Amino acid sequence: MTKFSTLSRQYWPTLVLFALLLASWQLAVSLGGIREYLLPSPLAVWNALWHGDTAWLPHLWTTTLEIIGAFFLAAVVGVALGVAIAWSPLMANALVPFLVFVNTLPKVAIAPLFLIWMGYGILPNMLMGALIGFFPVVINTAVGLSQVEADMLDLGRVFNAPKWKIFAKIRIPNALPYILSALKITATAAVVGAIVGEFVASQKGLGYVIVTTQSSMNTSVAVRLADRDFRRGARALRRRRRRGASVGAVGRGDRLNSGKASGKGKGKTT
Repeated sequence: MTKFSTLSRQYWPTLVLFALLLASWQLAVSLGGIREYLLPSPLAVWNALWHGDTAWLPHLWTTTLEIIGAFFLAAVVGVALGVAIAWSPLMANALVPFLVFVNTLPKVAIAPLFLIWMGYGILPNMLMGALIGFFPVVINTAVGLSQVEADMLDLGRVFNAPKWKIFAKIRIPNALPYILSALKITATAAVVGAIVGEFVASQKGLGYVIVTTQSSMNTSVAVRLADRDFRRGARALRRRRRRGASVGAVGRGDRLNSGKASGKGKGKTT
């Protein structure tokens, strides 16, 4: 009961805001005489979800696989590139300009190339989502590995720790809050990338359904799909925020303990 009351106090302003928006939307459509193909009412959207002709589960399953694959691909590649940039100044000078160039490319223009190279399927849309979401992970990982307290690095040198051990014991724990903050952005970027890839060319997925319903002026289904994508991204952000807070607290505790150990080590050396 205590947990439920805490959650209700935390989220009731959001629920009230959404309820007011839905009520205003319904009243505007009902009283304003707006045609359904221009702006369907919330009730029309609900009916399109449960009583429409669209087979939702296959499309939902395809888009979910694309989002999960894009997220993990962006996370793994982004962290690996960030470690390479922080490990070697030569790698940083070589990779950073190239990655900035790739990030500035229009992603919609790259999607047809993925289609030509890999054909229809889930993989091109995964790559599109990863391409949109990997850059924040690279930058945040490199920054987190570099923004380390000098005392912590001096402690590693005092104990003659090799470079890889300093990375594993000091730099990577310090970079975890930065990485998790970037993954919050990547979680939503993966949704956008997967949907954009389905817009260009796909035979299944929520993006495919949006394109086909817009061509037939079935706006209620398209609005329902947009709402589904928004809620999926919001849930991913909430999960990442909770994980980031817990890891940040652990990281602060580890740094506090390491600082105490550093003080003892310096006292012994003096």
